[in-house]
Amino acid sequence: MKKKPSTLANMLVSLTLISGLSALCLGTVYTITKEPIAQAKKAKQEAAIKTVLPEFDRLETTTMAVDGDSIRLNKAYKDGEWIGTAVETFTNKGFGGQVKLMVGLLPDGTIYDISVLGHSETPGLGDKMDIKKSKFPLQFKGKNPSSFKLSVKKDGGDVDAITAATISSRAYCDALNRAIKSL
Repeated sequence: MKKKPSTLANMLVSLTLISGLSALCLGTVYTITKEPIAQAKKAKQEAAIKTVLPEFDRLETTTMAVDGDSIRLNKAYKDGEWIGTAVETFTNKGFGGQVKLMVGLLPDGTIYDISVLGHSETPGLGDKMDIKKSKFPLQFKGKNPSSFKLSVKKDGGDVDAITAATISSRAYCDALNRAIKSL
């Protein structure tokens, strides 16, 4: 059997069919996974809020735009009394890009706890900002920025930087400072 020569029309039809089928597959996968991904993200945020604040029974959320992104303020109340605010903050100064944190602040400005929501820092170095990898975040618990300077010691602050990851440590401090200034 003799093979037909390839023509421009045959190639265009083949390419169009392959592209259309690929687009249909991608669209289907996006539609199927969109809601579960959104639910997982929401569950992660809720867990982070519960981690960084004392026990609460009501939450009020507001959002403010900062530097092309947004900061979410989650004011927590227990029996009608304001007990603290969980601030979803960020910085674009990380070594690997954006760093997102959830910072729990008590009404007097004291840091209750911090949770890392996301980052692209170097594994084994900058990723030590996460409590699962090192004790770096523990130095902030219970500290009040009025008496504890939130910058690394190399910059005249009180923060012990992560060894070999000063840029990541500075980024962490920058995100913390942004959270505190948002209140």
